[in-house]
Parts: sequence; structure tokens; C-alpha cells
Amino acid sequence: QVSLMESGGGSVQAGGSLRLSCAASRLGDTNYYMAWFRQAPGKEREGVAAITNYGTTSYSEPVKGRFTVSLDNAQMHLEMNSLKPEDTAMYYCAADTGYWRAPPLRASEYIHWGQGIQVTVSS
Repeated sequence: QVSLMESGGGSVQAGGSLRLSCAASRLGDTNYYMAWFRQAPGKEREGVAAITNYGTTSYSEPVKGRFTVSLDNAQMHLEMNSLKPEDTAMYYCAADTGYWRAPPLRASEYIHWGQGIQVTVSS
């Protein structure tokens, strides 16, 4: 059974940086893709960034140029720079197997999820 474990996160002032990590186990050796989603109180879960194990990435418009997703031996990282208060949310790691030319940012395309980790950006 696939398991995902997030780490990192915490609190930072606006303009600061944070790094999230997600360690995946038992994803296998076939094509797979992983993503970060976030959900703020009272809002829907939204895709932030995604990456495949064959090197393609996707980013949502609000984070382009500020966030960078990377993958290293089934451990996904999210470097978050120039953080804004509106980035405050619970961040979730997600994963699934299969092929996409560009990894999706729709939650419905992922079947494995982590427990989530809080990111708080103060103004």
C-alpha cells in the first residue's frame, strides 16, 4: 500500500520561504506523478504544483515563479519563496501511477493522499 508522509511547513512572515517534503513509499518503478494541493478554511482544495517521475511539471497560476517542485527518489519537495498571507493553508501531498504529458492539478486524478501539513504566512 502506498503511503505519503509530509514534512516541513510551519509559520513564516510574508516574503519569507519554506520548504515542504513528501516521502512516498511503494509507488513502484512505473510511471507515476505527485502533486501538492492546499486547502484554506472555507475554500475548496486546489492544486498547487505537480511533477512526474519522467520530469514534467505543472504549476497553478498563483504560485508560478514563486514555488518550485522537485522529485528525488520518490521524495517530492516544494520550495516556496516570496510567500504571501494568501498562501496560508493546509498543504497535502498526493500521488498516483500512470502517464500524463503534464501532471494534472485536479484532485480527482489522485488516489493516494497524505495527512496534510499546515503553512501559515503572517503579514
